Amino acid sequence: MLNLAAIQTALRESHLDGWLMYDFRASNILARRILQFADGPAGSRRWVYFIPSEGPPRKLVHRIESGALDHLPGEKQVYLKWQEFEAGVAALVAGRKRVAMEYSPRNGNPYISRVDAGTVELVREAGAEVIPSGDLIQLFEAVWDDEQWAMHLEASLHTDSAYPAAWSFIAQEIRSRGETTEAAVRDVIMAHFAQHRLTTYHPPIVGVNANSGDPHYETGTAPIRPGDFVLIDLWAKLDQPRAVYSDLTRVGFVGDSVPAKYESIFQIV
Repeated sequence: MLNLAAIQTALRESHLDGWLMYDFRASNILARRILQFADGPAGSRRWVYFIPSEGPPRKLVHRIESGALDHLPGEKQVYLKWQEFEAGVAALVAGRKRVAMEYSPRNGNPYISRVDAGTVELVREAGAEVIPSGDLIQLFEAVWDDEQWAMHLEASLHTDSAYPAAWSFIAQEIRSRGETTEAAVRDVIMAHFAQHRLTTYHPPIVGVNANSGDPHYETGTAPIRPGDFVLIDLWAKLDQPRAVYSDLTRVGFVGDSVPAKYESIFQIV
């Protein structure tokens, strides 16, 4: 449930007159998470939800999707024409001096910059100063709860155990065939994730020798042979709603003992 009292307390402590959350076709994932939208298809019309520092929230929704914010408290205003939308935004912030939005000056923090410049202009033209909502996001979206912490710990068990699986595979392949490939190691890790019901937005990075120095290298088919240096960068989370990632990076050497040069550099890093 939306913790309206806590948000309004934070607004007053931050000397803000309100928090204006805007979304168009899931462009503002931060607002959607804070307002506890269910996973699934987003609507196709703009909506605005305004939480004042004092008093009840207010909604602005399109007539076609008038129920978009029905799961939230507050009085509803319905618009149809674009002129009605602009007037509705102006009415929401009328008399408010400092209003938080998912905006970052000069896009200095792109993670929170989710509102387009045109909508910011509308709010400014209505007389309000737009303040970045980053500190509010930190409080109400970026902090894990106990359930998320537990899911992270469970995911970390399986991301950690992916490394023995990968190292063992490399060792077996070297002993039986004399080599393997980056892609083959990646596929072993992805199978490990699937076995333990983890999901990821991108397969892991497996980089051999010089490829390990490319920070966001795309795993290829380069061979892995005795004497090679191998980096594995992987990340995954439980395949459950609200799960959070475990992200690990480790390196290994294909051989009986690690060369002194590698050991020295590893200790520096």
